[in-house]
Amino acid sequence: MERATKDALAWGATGALAFLVLAQAYRFVADAAVGFLPLLGVAAVVFAVAAAASHRLAGRLA
Repeated sequence: MERATKDALAWGATGALAFLVLAQAYRFVADAAVGFLPLLGVAAVVFAVAAAASHRLAGRLA
């Protein structure tokens, strides 16, 4: 696996985990009843977008 692919996957995981932390904080503070599966679905989308964006923009960031 190429280094750029590993980096993109790492940034995708970072984005998804950051979203999940913020979602849990929101659930804790706001007492909102958001289901677990919708949160995982949105986290998967955040993962894909963050990984794709970091892979595409890697040349500009370096």
